[in-house]
Amino acid sequence: MTRPDHVPTDHSTLSPYVMAKGARDLVNFLSAVFGARTVISLDRDDGSLMHASLLIGESGLMVAEATADYPAFPVWLHVYVADVDATYAKALSLGATPVEPPSEKGDGDRRGGFRDACGNTWWVATPAR
Repeated sequence: MTRPDHVPTDHSTLSPYVMAKGARDLVNFLSAVFGARTVISLDRDDGSLMHASLLIGESGLMVAEATADYPAFPVWLHVYVADVDATYAKALSLGATPVEPPSEKGDGDRRGGFRDACGNTWWVATPAR
């Protein structure tokens, strides 16, 4: 697959945008759990996070601190990881709330879910061997 010329090299074609209360903490959580790499980070005058572009693997995710005009809302996201059990355990050790422990799903994946402190649900999966 050829990368389109109109997409910056440090972004993906499709990037979900998460508005969160505690956006900076969310970025730190994603860095610790998934190894998310911050590509861009811009602050507002009050010091809150106006915009961050992250890469989790080759996929982009944008995050910002919620405001009255752009309120927080929880989302569900799915991430393939090298070791679903280790990722799930790491997230819980960092304060995530369990949604469903990893298990074989019959669709070729071993998958589990957890909720971050902002209310987003993360489904993590590793192809079953």
